[in-house]
Amino acid sequence: MSQRQLFGTDGIRGQANLYPITVEVMLALGRALAHSVHKPGHRGTIVIGKDTRLSGYALEQALAAGVCSMGADVRLLGPLPTPGVAYITRAIKADAGVMISASHNAYHDNGIKIFGGDGFKLADAQELALEKLILEPHFESPLYDQIGKAKRINDATGRYGTHLHEILPLDFDLKGKKIVLDCANGAAYKVAPQVLTELGAEVIILGDRPNGININHQVGSLHPQAAQAMVRQTGASLGIVLDGDADRLVLIDEKGEIVLGDALLALLAVHLKVPTLVCTDMSNLALEKCLAEHGIKVERTNVGDRYVLERLRAGGHTFGGEESGHLIFTNHGTTGDGLAGALMVLSLLQKAQKPLSELKNIFKPMPRAIQNRPVPEKIPFEDLPNSTALMQKIKADLSRNGRLFVRYSGTEKKLRILIEGPEQSEINSMAGQLADTIIGEIQTSLFRHSL
Repeated sequence: MSQRQLFGTDGIRGQANLYPITVEVMLALGRALAHSVHKPGHRGTIVIGKDTRLSGYALEQALAAGVCSMGADVRLLGPLPTPGVAYITRAIKADAGVMISASHNAYHDNGIKIFGGDGFKLADAQELALEKLILEPHFESPLYDQIGKAKRINDATGRYGTHLHEILPLDFDLKGKKIVLDCANGAAYKVAPQVLTELGAEVIILGDRPNGININHQVGSLHPQAAQAMVRQTGASLGIVLDGDADRLVLIDEKGEIVLGDALLALLAVHLKVPTLVCTDMSNLALEKCLAEHGIKVERTNVGDRYVLERLRAGGHTFGGEESGHLIFTNHGTTGDGLAGALMVLSLLQKAQKPLSELKNIFKPMPRAIQNRPVPEKIPFEDLPNSTALMQKIKADLSRNGRLFVRYSGTEKKLRILIEGPEQSEINSMAGQLADTIIGEIQTSLFRHSL
């Protein structure tokens, strides 16, 4: 596969107003996307949604201008969760959809996720073809009378909310339930409270006052502490924590404890009675053992919800996700959906008539050690001989009683190390030593090349 210059593991991402997250690139992207969907006699329609970041305004307008300049039309959704953008793209039979968001990152970052007309994220080959059109445009603009139009869909929140209701049994309601909801000051700040309130819940809301710079700030999936405290303080039966674009879910039980993402995967797989669960290499090694007891197979993919979705579609499977909280229900949607996942769990709780703190015990994780460290450059591991040798030693020491998983982040300059094994103190030591070795060898390599 050709080397990517713009697209990473989840679209294009970076710091706002710095390449590639600039209005110039967005203008070129809009033009390239419109050109890619053009057909004789067909103007083309592209949906654009966003989260609540300050930079979203400029990027949205630049994208829309690029699309219109190539003769296609734009439908602006405003702030809406990523799964909502994917849903409306498909529902109105648009040719493509774009979500402007950097997910769980702080406000100074932003990014672009692109969906085809079917609501699914573009495949790698499609992204590479689009990237070439952005970097090497070979097309001309249409004449003045063929320029596209931009219109706003004012009821986008309502449409997506109605879609969420459709996954629930007709007799389902949340009357008498007290729920803490953390919207991360992000894309779900309108629709999430609306959906839960319509179902009859008493909703205690956090993170629903976005101001352009407070998205994910001390709230959201990476900062669930405020929601945990609120669950304990109010005696709520559940805490729902979303990230900036609401495609990720963290759940808090009635005791104020976080439910592991792998426990959610296990619970839902059993509840939905799926024959196969698709997850990533980041899921705990104990997940296979847990689900085998229920006759459920586990298939693993590379990290990234797009790869989970590709495996789901290829195998005809209906449920999968990531331990980070991306949950994908192919019978309902085309991408990770935090709100849909929360509603599925609430339906499960109603059926089981048991608290979440009890149900989550279905899954017992193997001890794991994680290191997430910033790196100056992402040098391939095969070019780091000392680090590679240490990785081989760790794998040999773990043998069949654990595993080592090492990668660089697809969206940030970070090293990610995961080790699972029987003894916590031992794997903690292994992970720390390996992280120090890799970073030290990267620094040494960069120093030598600078001489």
